[in-house]
Amino acid sequence: MPEVGSKEYKELESCPEKAFLRTINSQLQCLLGMSLIEILSRHASDEVYLGKRGSLEWTCDRDALEAFDDFGQEVNEVEERIMERNRNIKFKNRTGQANVPYTLLLPSSNEGITGKGIPNSISI
Repeated sequence: MPEVGSKEYKELESCPEKAFLRTINSQLQCLLGMSLIEILSRHASDEVYLGKRGSLEWTCDRDALEAFDDFGQEVNEVEERIMERNRNIKFKNRTGQANVPYTLLLPSSNEGITGKGIPNSISI
């Protein structure tokens, strides 16, 4: 908000629509920002997700391998629980008006922009 008495404040009082439009970025800036977010939000085809490993030789420690395997099974159970709750019609907050199921915290995903999947790497 502009300071009271400033030129911008007087414009806000006299023509609020014009003052509002001055706060919006240009088309080019919006396009660049949206393109950047889209590129950084894509899942690569070789993405490794939570509870999974890209190579089996990441450690020789049996305890660590067993613990990681147990963790991976728990992650899969979480995904199954989310899908089960999405199917349950008692939970009206799961889909909303558009009837799109909740997928944001699903541990795995497909390639591209999916709105799901928790990758082991962070790009944003």
